[in-house]
Amino acid sequence: MTSKLLLLMSHLAALAVGFAAGIYVLPILTAPEGPSTADVESVAGTAQYFGEFRRDLKGSDLLHWGEGRVSISTKAISLMGSIAPGPDYKLYLTPDFVENEEEFLRIKDRSALLGDVKTFDNFIVAVPGAVDVSRYNTVVVWCESFSEFITAARYR
Repeated sequence: MTSKLLLLMSHLAALAVGFAAGIYVLPILTAPEGPSTADVESVAGTAQYFGEFRRDLKGSDLLHWGEGRVSISTKAISLMGSIAPGPDYKLYLTPDFVENEEEFLRIKDRSALLGDVKTFDNFIVAVPGAVDVSRYNTVVVWCESFSEFITAARYR
């Protein structure tokens, strides 16, 4: 009886590990190619503001991080750099700098959702016409599915 229980538990553990690995790996396998350096530089050339994603934020860890230069214009936000791969990433502008889940959740209702981040090496996300980037000071990458903070950059 105990050997059957151990066998069942080991199979369930293997299933759980496989499922978790699939959630992590699937976005990497299905991600489109990121924009070229020239495309990101073109967007950055029209930017009014700049910031940096850094790995040393309080909410960053081995699986949730970003690094690189973020450029913010009235039309688009671009990243020349990388973010940790994962599912269902959204780009937000926030009125206050945040660096972990709790801080972001406190101001999420006052933040502007810009759109999806689908690439992990460089990205360009359009700014909707109704959003005034000068009303905010921070760009946040957020995993909507798991309510996970990925990274943030203060730009003003």
